[in-house]
This record gives sequence, C-alpha cells and structure tokens, in this order.
Amino acid sequence: MDNMKYLNLMQRYATAAMLLLLLSGSVVADQAGSERPPNIVFMFADDLGYGDLGCYGHPYARTPAIDQLAKEGTRFTQFYVTGVTCNPSRTGLMTGLFPARFPKYAADFGFGDRTTITELLKKRGYRTGHFGKWHIGPDDSDGTYGIDTVETIGKARDATSGKTGRDDDLYSAAIDFIRDNKEGPFYVNIWGHATHFPVNTADGLVAEFKNVNVDRKDFSPTMQHKFDECLKIGGDLDESMRQYLGDVYQIDSNVGRVLKTLDELGLRENTIVVFSSDHGPAPVVLGKQGTTKYSNNMLGYAGEFRGGKHEQYEGGTRVPFIIRWPDKVSAGRVDTQSVCSFIDWMPTLCAIAGVDELPKVIDGEDISDIWFGSDHERTKPLFWKTSAPGSTPGMREGKWKLHLTRKQRGDPELYDLSIDPSESNNVAGQNPDVVKALSRKIKAWGATLPREYSKTKAGSR
Repeated sequence: MDNMKYLNLMQRYATAAMLLLLLSGSVVADQAGSERPPNIVFMFADDLGYGDLGCYGHPYARTPAIDQLAKEGTRFTQFYVTGVTCNPSRTGLMTGLFPARFPKYAADFGFGDRTTITELLKKRGYRTGHFGKWHIGPDDSDGTYGIDTVETIGKARDATSGKTGRDDDLYSAAIDFIRDNKEGPFYVNIWGHATHFPVNTADGLVAEFKNVNVDRKDFSPTMQHKFDECLKIGGDLDESMRQYLGDVYQIDSNVGRVLKTLDELGLRENTIVVFSSDHGPAPVVLGKQGTTKYSNNMLGYAGEFRGGKHEQYEGGTRVPFIIRWPDKVSAGRVDTQSVCSFIDWMPTLCAIAGVDELPKVIDGEDISDIWFGSDHERTKPLFWKTSAPGSTPGMREGKWKLHLTRKQRGDPELYDLSIDPSESNNVAGQNPDVVKALSRKIKAWGATLPREYSKTKAGSR
C-alpha cells in the first residue's frame, strides 16, 4: 500500500472514530437530559421541639424509625425555620420569602401572586400532593398552589382509643398517593398535627411509656420552667411526659410506614426524604386558648436552647432536620457547622430537580451542595419578624444572633452562638461594632417590609 492510500485509510478510520465518539456523547447527553428527577417526601411535625427525638438527645423518647432515617442520611444541628408559629413557618418554605414580606396574613388570604415550590415542581413534570395540616390560605381545593391532590385531614377518628395515633389517617392517605404515583416523579407534603396542642394521646400509646419516671436532672436548665408550670396547674410530671412521648411515638410509627412503603415500591434510591418540625415546642400554659386542660401535657423539649414557639430565641427557631437520599447525601453524617433554613427550600429543590426559572425576588439560596456534604458558609443572613409593624426583629449571621428591642426601647441582645447556644449571656455591651453592623443590616431589611399588615383572625397559631 502506497503512502497516499495509507493516509486516506487512516483518515477514514479517524473520521469514523470521531463520529462514533460524537454519537456516544449525544446518547449520554440525551440520557442525562431525560434522567428522571428525584421524588421528594417532606414530613413536617407540628410544634415538635429540637430535642424531642432520640437522635437529638431526648432522654426518654422512642423514635426508632426517625433515628434510623438519621443513620441512613444526614442530620443537621443548625437548621432554622422561617417563623415561630405555624403559618409563617409554612409561608417561608412554600414561597422562599420571609413571611414578614406578606402584607396580608397568608393563613387567611393565601400567597396572592407569589410563586410556590409546588407550582415550580408541577411545571417540571412532578405530581404534587398535600396531606394533613394546611394553614396556608383559605382555599384548600385540588389545584391550589399547583398541588394536584389536597386532603386537609384532621386527627384520626380513633385517636384517643387503642393505639391509633392522631396522624394515622393523613399518613395513610399520603401513602396511597405515593403508591398511585410510584412511576414519578412526585412531591408530597405530609404535614402532621402532632405535637400541637392539645396532646391527648391514645391509652395504648401512653402505655408504651408506663415505666417512664421523670428525673428533672435528665433535662437542661431551659426545661425546668416547663416542669414548674406543669406542676403549678395540677399536672403530674410522669403522666404528662408519658402523654407527650406517646404522641411523638405515633409520629415515628407513621414515618416508619412511609419508609417501608418506599422500600416496597423500590423507590428508596431515587427519593429525597426529609423530616423536620415547623418551629419550637409549645408552652405549657396556653392562656390565649382560654383553657389549661391538657396544657400540662405540653412537655416538648428544645434541648439546651432557650425559648420555644412564639419566641425568636433558638428554642423557637432551631429545629431537627434530617435528609436521606442514598448515594447523594452522606449516610450517618451529622452536620454541626452549616447554618441552613427552610427559606432555602425552594431554590435548593429547584436546583436538584432541574427547575431553571425561579421568582425574581427570593430570600433563600441554593444550599444543595451543603446537603451533599460541602462545608461552605451561607451567603445570606436569616431574619425573623412577626407580621406587625412594631414587632421585634431578630437575625442570625455567622456565629452571631441579634435581637432588637421593640421600637428600639431598651438594649439589644447579642449572642455568640458558637460558645453560647442557649443565649444566656448577652454580649452586646462587649461587641458594639458587631451590634452596629448587624443593626444596620436588620434595619435595611426592615425598610423593605410592608408598613401595614392585614389579618381577619386575631393572632396566629
């Protein structure tokens, strides 16, 4: 073979090889582009405290399913909600906006023209469902906020007899939704009622903890006032604790049912499972509700943190957060450093699901890399404020937590959470420059909020 023929032959081989390479790359690209996004199961407890689970340090709780979920995924210790009562917390995660931005109380008026995470996922091809507590607007019909199936189910019919938990019915409906949409992708909110007031637990569930006797030394100093109040209104610490533990136990049992269903359907590998709570634990004395009946059973535990529901201290804003996604989210990992929030729920899920167009105004940020194990710090501060013009704002940036006083009367409170997570030592006087810098940011944020707020109901739940 002469040189010219040899060169022509080699050129044809090279062209064929290049064509095969390009075709191969095209196939890979098509496969990547058509890869089904993950299913998302979001289980939300109501008023469950940071320390109410075994894996978060409760001395008596039995939560084997949730503890196992933590072993199979990542557990966060610095995860925050967007509000200290039920509706604001849900508003922030559904819209990616701090709830104080809404001039009308969303529980009564809805989200208006604000885009929700469920609408964005539906456009991406997700089947969407919501089961259980609603409290995000007056309309809970199918199709609201892009949710295909909405069932605002109350407590189970036999929730005070036998071993039936009050969330059994809504979890059963959610499981049916998962089975019906197993071909996916699907997104489902499973928003329970436990451990919201009143805690009146089935006898069979309470009996699971018949041997529990409260030793107050097993709990942090921040819990002792609850024990005092329980006794003051005539409660029995042992019986009240058993009631509360039984309610937490039924949450765990229902979580176990969901996880078993995912395994039976072969959906474990491509399903993101999240368990969390909407804010800190409710107080013992609920004077706003006009009764103390069952109030002695409200022994939710915020661990070492100060405060609870209705308060912007850590006990009201820091919650358990567990996420599992096999081979994507590290198993058995405990993230103690990353500061994350449900304000990031929308941008993070959109990044994972391949949703490109987010609303122009959004307060959260994509923290998917943190979920996957990165140790980078968030870029945006966190803010809390109730929907009233003169209410007290709070914020966290880095290690600092700042609480401004109402209408600037009195001194601000500043805490270094890296050494004082219980917020017991106000260091504002020793760090005037930090107070000044953070105050400037929180006031600038406050200037963007509505001047007036509308509600049709008194207070929030």
